[in-house]
Amino acid sequence: MKNYKSGNYQNQGFYKSFQPTLINKQWFLDDMEIQQLLSKADRQLGRLDMYSGYIPNIDLFISMHVLKEATQSSKIEGTQTNIEEALLDKEDIVLDKRDDWEEVQNYIEAMKTAIKQLETLPFSTRLIKETHKILLQGVRGQNKQPGDFRTSQNWIGGASISDATFIPPGHNSLAGLMGDLEKFAHNEEFYFPDLLKIALIHYQFETIHPFLDGNGRVGRLLITLYLVDKTILKKPILYLSDFFERNRQLYYDNLMNVRSKNDLKQWFKFFLVGIIETAKNGIETFDAVLKLKKEVEEKIQKTNNRSHHLLNIMEFLYQKPIVNAVKIVEITNVSQATAYKILEELVNLEVLKEITGGKRGKVYVFDYYIKLFN
Repeated sequence: MKNYKSGNYQNQGFYKSFQPTLINKQWFLDDMEIQQLLSKADRQLGRLDMYSGYIPNIDLFISMHVLKEATQSSKIEGTQTNIEEALLDKEDIVLDKRDDWEEVQNYIEAMKTAIKQLETLPFSTRLIKETHKILLQGVRGQNKQPGDFRTSQNWIGGASISDATFIPPGHNSLAGLMGDLEKFAHNEEFYFPDLLKIALIHYQFETIHPFLDGNGRVGRLLITLYLVDKTILKKPILYLSDFFERNRQLYYDNLMNVRSKNDLKQWFKFFLVGIIETAKNGIETFDAVLKLKKEVEEKIQKTNNRSHHLLNIMEFLYQKPIVNAVKIVEITNVSQATAYKILEELVNLEVLKEITGGKRGKVYVFDYYIKLFN
């Protein structure tokens, strides 16, 4: 790490692009501060992974983790959709916010599909491209080669390439750079701790910037995919975008300082602190979810003979904490009149909260649950 050189600038005529150093090589870790943080991060991740194994129906709660990740990762890129809005159907979103809403929905779909593909497809360039294709489908950026590496120069910051903050490598070197990144991800000949590996992969991917659009979102998505692919996590329950969003300037500065100052140590420290904080927060969230679940079930058990319907509805709400009468009918097969009585009952139990204020087309949210993820 002491002798690390991040790359060099190459003259491209009227601008210079940054050519990063290849990363598939032997790395030596000789920094005690990094080793100490790495040990803490490993412990917290281990706790989170073990904790998730004790939670019944863990998949019910993963949907909200993915939703939070989607809104926070997209927020870094400038979208303004929050969790509550992301839960709504498209027709319930005001027209000027639908583009943002669709980008968040694409992120959710991209994550779910990629996690499923990991069962048969390794962490690879192919997986990255297929994930990117879903991410940009039908939204802003859909005309910027979804699913394919760029064939032209891009840049970060600035109104034009002339005043850009950073200019990634030329497109002719993308195949070699991404091939090197993929080999590094699977290199078992030279040992390097997995958390530092994915920290370096994320930095390298953002520096290569292989797509014309969506690089930031894909790069953050790769962190979770790597942790699941390497079985560090059994389930996709850790997402760093919230940490990156809350420390957005530090996130950008630390990435840039690797390129400009070869300061890989500070990037590793920032990344590991993110892992530690996020894993701790994840455990606290699961604790709060289990406590809430127990309280709600105790309330429901004290109700009349409709308790089995209410418990079925709760199973749905843990995945998508927003509901209306039509959905109640779909879940329980009761009449619409009974559905409204059930909704009224859940409001009286302080489980649901009506958010439209209208007499028709009422929408209800599991407000306490949503707040655990905000």
